Formats: sequence, C-alpha cells, structure tokens
Amino acid sequence: MLKIHEDFCNCIDNKKSVFSVLSESEIEFIKKYHYSVKFNANEIIYREGDTPNALISLSDGKVKIFKEGVGGREQIVRLAKPVGFIGYRALFAGENYLATAVTIEPSIVCYIERDPLLEVVRKNSVFAMSIINSLARELGFANSRCVTLTQKHVRGRLAEAILFLKDTYGFEEDNITIKAYLSREDLAGLSNMTTSNAIRTLSQFATENIIDLKRRRIKITNLKKLERISEQG
Repeated sequence: MLKIHEDFCNCIDNKKSVFSVLSESEIEFIKKYHYSVKFNANEIIYREGDTPNALISLSDGKVKIFKEGVGGREQIVRLAKPVGFIGYRALFAGENYLATAVTIEPSIVCYIERDPLLEVVRKNSVFAMSIINSLARELGFANSRCVTLTQKHVRGRLAEAILFLKDTYGFEEDNITIKAYLSREDLAGLSNMTTSNAIRTLSQFATENIIDLKRRRIKITNLKKLERISEQG
C-alpha cells in the first residue's frame, strides 16, 4: 500500500461518475480533501467491522467485497471496477463496514474525506439524488443476486457467476477471454458453492466446450449455451 499523488485519481473528473453533476467550484473544493493510495494484488482496503471515515472510489484495478461465512469460507457479495464506489453504504448509514474489500489485482483507490463530502451533499440536491440513485441500483442488484444464489442449482450459479464476470469486466481483445483472473476459491465464493464443486463444474463446462480454461483465464467458447444454463438455473 503506497500513498501517491492525487493526479493519479481519475474518479472526480470522470464524466461517468456521480461527481459529473457538480459545479467547478464544488469539484475544486472536494479535490482539496482527497488523496490516492496504490495497492498491490490481494491487499486489504478495509476489513469487516472497520469504521469508514472517507468515501472510497476505485480509480484503477479490480476489487472483491466479501463476507466470511461458516468455516471461514468467503462469500463474494460484490465486484468493483473503475470508477465504482466501495463501502459507501456504511459511510452514509453511519455504520461499520459489513464486509471486507480486497484487491484482485494492483489497484489505485481514491479517498474523499467524509465531512467535506457530506457538506457538498447537503448543499447540492442533484448530487445527493445521484448518490441515492447509485445506492438504489446496487440494492436492486443485491436483491437479484440473493435470488440467484438461493434458487439456482450449482451449474446455474456458476454459469451466472461467469456471465457476471464477463458483464463486469468485459473481454480481452480476442472477445472471448474474460478480463478478470479469479482463483477457483474466488469463483466458488462468487457462486456460493464449495471450491471442490466449483472445480468440478468448471471441468464439466470445459468438457462440454462451453468454456476453455487456462490457469485463471476463462474463455467463453459457447456464450449462448452458458446463458441458457444460467437462465434454466
């Protein structure tokens, strides 16, 4: 973990972020209270139970957010990509973090101090609504994932997880290799299954020529069949 110059953070100026609705003076004000930190792969950004004191936004890289379940097994509840927020529900709720955030690959994280941020939120209703809209979309997605993880069978859950990875991070230039390299344990945590079940089901998908596996790289060779398995559950 290394604190770096603020210019490495592209979250505030990004036109796709909630900050795009702010005036130039508001953006300059917020910039006075932000800094960036560079993390290596597999480094913890925050732990479950920590108290948030800043809004955290992912400027570059990939992050998983997980809860530890029975027997220490990780359940991945979210995946973050630039320029998404991490842990902001806890910040606005005034609560401690309910999960742990860890980098999947080298990442740059932007921190905006809590009190100056809330000052702008109180004064700018459009900005406040933009944040509410983001929270509402995340809640809707969480509800959908809850149904997926409780009602689908093993094959359906893993197919959905692979498609989720594809939708979140996209493909490499070959248009079939997912641009995210998760361990088998992480794939299991994303699918709500044991690692042994995940490995076995991945092998089945490979045998059926639905995917091609090379270490942590997953190539989707039959997208329609993978989508059908996910839909059938």
